[in-house]
Amino acid sequence: MHFFVRTVPRLLVGLLALQGPLVSAQNACSSDGASAPRVLVERFLSADCTDCWQGTRLAPGPSAAVLDWIVPTAAGDDAPLSAAARPEALLRLQALGRQPPATSAVHVSTAAARPPAGHLRVSFGPAVSGYVGADVSYLGDLPSREHGPWTVSIALVEQVGAGTEGTAVERNLVRNLFQRTWDEGNQLLKNERTGLPRGTRWIERRAMQLAPSTDPSRLAVIGWMEDRDGQVVATAVAQCLANPT
Repeated sequence: MHFFVRTVPRLLVGLLALQGPLVSAQNACSSDGASAPRVLVERFLSADCTDCWQGTRLAPGPSAAVLDWIVPTAAGDDAPLSAAARPEALLRLQALGRQPPATSAVHVSTAAARPPAGHLRVSFGPAVSGYVGADVSYLGDLPSREHGPWTVSIALVEQVGAGTEGTAVERNLVRNLFQRTWDEGNQLLKNERTGLPRGTRWIERRAMQLAPSTDPSRLAVIGWMEDRDGQVVATAVAQCLANPT
């Protein structure tokens, strides 16, 4: 299922074609060499709740990947946090079987105790004309087929440091989301001329639009893969060294 389908400027077509070599040269903007988080923490904040943005009742550990979703409300554009609200937040809550919170809610997913033999990789390039080229790939042996198909997600987030923008805690504000279902039918065929890392099984490359007011210097990408039962089986985080951690 695609949550992000837009017309892409011609300039981005060239950017995506160069994404593989570009990111290889800029390792700071990929998940290469970084430990995969074992926990995915999703904080859902109602767009009506200014106090929820200012603080949090959960302080994730350093091994967690954190997503901050601003959930749209019936107030629409009149909600205090409406400028950062994403419709994907409602879809994500639905996928988790949860209702939109009146104030805030937290969902914690722990990666499977026995992860697949391969691993997830995410990366992204510089912002061009309001878009960022991002990719997610799965490298290594295929996961066990009885647990598929798998849903892969990449969230483009803006890293907001503690004490800035009115928040007392660090946040990874979700600015865009792409999701796709992977199965053996769309497995990538081996081709030495693609320039992809050896052993790549699946790959998605997308131009993701920046939401209004997004600061391109604070971007990061968080990716995760779930099996057919919604169990998180793999995670990956890509952030540039210049971004706050």
